[in-house]
Amino acid sequence: MKRKVAFISEHASPLALIGGVDSGGQNVYVSRLASKLVQYGYEVDIFTRWDNADTGQVILMEPGVRIVHIKAGPKVILPKENIFVYMDEFASGMIHFIDSNKINYELIHAHFWMSGYVASLIKNILSIPFVITFHALGRIRRLYQGKDDGFPDERFSIEEQVAKDADIIIAECPQDMEDLVIHYMADTDKVRIVPCGFDKAEFFPIDKYQSKLKLGFNPSEFLILQLGRLVKRKGIDNVVLGLKELLKLKDDPVRLVIVGGESDDPDPSKTPEISRLMDLARNENVLSNVFFTGRKKREVLKHYYNAADVFVTTPWYEPFGITPLESMACGTPVIGSNVGGIKYSVEHGETGFLVPPNDPELLGKRLYDLSSDKGLMKRFCFNSVKRVNTLFTWDRVGKMVSEIYEEILGAQFSRFGKIQNSISEFWGNIGKSKTLKEKKLNQI
Repeated sequence: MKRKVAFISEHASPLALIGGVDSGGQNVYVSRLASKLVQYGYEVDIFTRWDNADTGQVILMEPGVRIVHIKAGPKVILPKENIFVYMDEFASGMIHFIDSNKINYELIHAHFWMSGYVASLIKNILSIPFVITFHALGRIRRLYQGKDDGFPDERFSIEEQVAKDADIIIAECPQDMEDLVIHYMADTDKVRIVPCGFDKAEFFPIDKYQSKLKLGFNPSEFLILQLGRLVKRKGIDNVVLGLKELLKLKDDPVRLVIVGGESDDPDPSKTPEISRLMDLARNENVLSNVFFTGRKKREVLKHYYNAADVFVTTPWYEPFGITPLESMACGTPVIGSNVGGIKYSVEHGETGFLVPPNDPELLGKRLYDLSSDKGLMKRFCFNSVKRVNTLFTWDRVGKMVSEIYEEILGAQFSRFGKIQNSISEFWGNIGKSKTLKEKKLNQI
């Protein structure tokens, strides 16, 4: 009999398209990990906020994995910075779903701090243990984004409490673990490092010449790829400026391809970051060398990775970053920021280069080094494929996470049985918490 696990991913649904402001690595992580856990004897329900009135509450994603939509605020897409006020409603709705369907989840795996908040409440009411993968930490985000960070200050104390309440904390890389210990006083005995992964059936080497032709690019161009969420902290302006530095050193044709956005076409009115980057490229006289594609479906991303000669990602900070793995899996080397998970996945001088997040001159030089040395390019390509297939497959990640689950479940006794707390009792209990009092539940 399969063991039942509840994922909570309040804003990042596996059904969302990748590349939008709030759609990125977490969506992929949740989807792929759930799929792999089925192979280890689990059934996974992924609880996410109901943001589309035309979508049913329960959707079968694949055998053994369901998406469960929970009403939390209006059934419309909202910026993730604005949805914490609905998390008590989310918790209540999740409790109601569990109760009415008589489901005994043995474990909850929360993704992101708001999901951790919900998991902590449910653990208090139903005694279900939980694992938390934060995916990003509020204090680190605030450190880099300052006033541009739209999350409430209470995020910090809630993350701290969630870290205490969790049975296990999954850090995605050594830097993530260090940040948890230093900034949140996390118990090192509860922290396990498990990286993100890539799907070998989804990303693999394809002939570069043919990939460029398929996408309509000139095979003779040196093609630089930037792919992912188009938000300021991703440092794409640094890539544009790095392109300018490269053009000072290189006479051959060069093109920077930027994939992502809020629409299938690169519409600046729908994706403000496209407008900002266009203005920058125009002011730096490199706009003719920059091509925006808009948002693309996952099944075509492998063609962009394979068409590229190099993938560049220079965010200010990055908790992990799945796109470098996908690029390396396609045999395309990565030049990335020497931060967070990127400095863990990219091996400097072997699979690519690590650079400071805001040094376009050095980035331009590294681009030139790679573009002018075929032997170096060949070595990076070979090493990239080898490294990710050894360390960063979803198969390996699924096995590591399943072992963590077994570690928790083996240590728990007498946790299950019928739900004895009604929804009204649930609200009575959470209404006692200091955090919820401060939020004035009667106004929600």
